[in-house]
Amino acid sequence: MTDRRRLLLIAVIAFLAAIAGAFIGRAFIAAPAPVENELHSLLHHNLKLDRAQQTQMDEIERRFAIRRQALELELRADNARLADAIQAEHGYGPAVGAAIDRSHQAMGELQKETLEHVFAMRAVLTPEQAAKFDATVVRALTAKER
Repeated sequence: MTDRRRLLLIAVIAFLAAIAGAFIGRAFIAAPAPVENELHSLLHHNLKLDRAQQTQMDEIERRFAIRRQALELELRADNARLADAIQAEHGYGPAVGAAIDRSHQAMGELQKETLEHVFAMRAVLTPEQAAKFDATVVRALTAKER
């Protein structure tokens, strides 16, 4: 193997390792979404939920926690499949593309279910509480620091 080919191979491997590291970092180290933090703080501290509302919110949270965990496990499995595809193809081939598409599908499903969860919580609120809730959602989704 010539020096030029060896250098090219090292560059390709370093590039693929960087991409894999980015995917793994986003999957395992990413900070919790500010929307969830701000909403949960609002719900549990500022809206003064009555007992019936709190009971409903607890059930909504319980159901979503189970579903979110399943989707996050699916994302981790997708990342493992992506790593396997990268290792097998050593480039952007059909298996890498398919693994990325599958991962994006799971991410989209998590986002959809998160929004369904948010709307289920909103449905429990009074009109006054819902107005504060809506303002918090809009502020969190449009914040410059994301």
